[in-house]
This record gives sequence, C-alpha cells and structure tokens, in this order.
Amino acid sequence: MPEWVRYALYFVLGGTLVSVSTYLGSHGRGFLAALASTLPVISGVTFILIFVNAGSAPTVSFAKHMIWLSPPWFVYVGTMIAFVPNLGFWPAYGLAIVLYLAGVGLTRLFLS
Repeated sequence: MPEWVRYALYFVLGGTLVSVSTYLGSHGRGFLAALASTLPVISGVTFILIFVNAGSAPTVSFAKHMIWLSPPWFVYVGTMIAFVPNLGFWPAYGLAIVLYLAGVGLTRLFLS
C-alpha cells in the first residue's frame, strides 16, 4: 500500500472519531461522546501501525510516553471543567491548552 494511502486512511479514521464524538456531544450525550473520544481506537490503531512498521521497542516507547502524558491531560480536562462556567469557553480552552503544554514541557524535562 502506498504511503500516501496509509496516511489518508489514518486521516479518515481520526476524522470519523472526531465526527462521532462531536455528534454525540452536541446532542446532549456527553457520556457517549467522552467514551467515543477516549475509547482506545486511535491509540489502538496507532499501537498496531507502529508495531507493524517498526516493531516492539517503538510500540512500548509510545505506550510509556502515553502514560507519562496522562497527568497533563488530566490538568487540561480539569481546567475545562473548572473554568468554562466562570471564564467562558475560549478563555478556559486557552488556559487549558497553556497548562497542558506546560505540563508536557515539565514532563519532558523530568524524563530527560
């Protein structure tokens, strides 16, 4: 399979997941939208594709880094929960992204 076809397939898979999550969330089904967003479909496909293309060591490295990036992700989600009602969506989202990136930076420093 040509490389561009593989990446087009990855794009379609990711877009489908975002579309399903958005549809469910916009119809008041927050739990199902969250489930669709956190269901290990994208990471599962990524595990498979990394393994098929590069083997075990890169697959394990990817998994370990996903674990290390979980705390910044919790800060990101927690910031959205805490600040959307008080600041509004866009300021809370901006703050959440800044805090997430700061957490990723700190994690990267810690792992180096």
